[in-house]
Amino acid sequence: MNNKVLSLYDWFLIAGVIASNIIYSALSGNVDIVGSVAGIAGVLCVVLVAKGSIWNYLFGIVNVSMYAYISYKASLYGDAALNALYYVPMQFIGWLQWRKRGAAVSQAEAGGAGVQVKARRFTRHQRAILALGCTAGVIAVGYVLKHFGDPQPFKDSATTVLSIVAQALMALAFMEQWALWIITNVISVVMWCICVARGEAHAAVMVIMWVFYLLNSLNGFRVWLKLSRE
Repeated sequence: MNNKVLSLYDWFLIAGVIASNIIYSALSGNVDIVGSVAGIAGVLCVVLVAKGSIWNYLFGIVNVSMYAYISYKASLYGDAALNALYYVPMQFIGWLQWRKRGAAVSQAEAGGAGVQVKARRFTRHQRAILALGCTAGVIAVGYVLKHFGDPQPFKDSATTVLSIVAQALMALAFMEQWALWIITNVISVVMWCICVARGEAHAAVMVIMWVFYLLNSLNGFRVWLKLSRE
């Protein structure tokens, strides 16, 4: 499968998030540069992840660094810690792991054709263990965040725990990452909508970003299901 050319759906996601940020800025009279750059870089990152392209990590480092700052300002300490202490170093680890699993960096190296990472999948038994482990982790971290005054402890916990696991599965090229990303994206949309209602800075553009993440994760699940079969 050649990944040199983005699909029409990929361009829809990229153009959509840019247009949505421009429209929001025009309607609100507030140009949120930090939020917009984080959101656009994030969508470019996840589009390339769905394509199996190693270049997702270039945009990923921009997105996770800025998102950590935004989450901290919104008192979402789980998301802030997740991005600053885990996602940032995982961008470099993921790059190295994808290189080991066949992802090409240059067209010359790829022999003139797009070379994707070699995807794999869990057994049913491993999926059951994954589900139980994630559930236990979400509950435990939720109580910790509640103790420290997080305004949305269990939503924050779910996005934090599931994202940690999904990012690890992404670095190791397992297709099950996409099921976790879908759940995480749905919860994140709800969480940031609540932040909009509370008047948090950058919250509206974060809702836009997570909606496009959700659309991409649905497509990513479809693409990686095929890649893992190949």
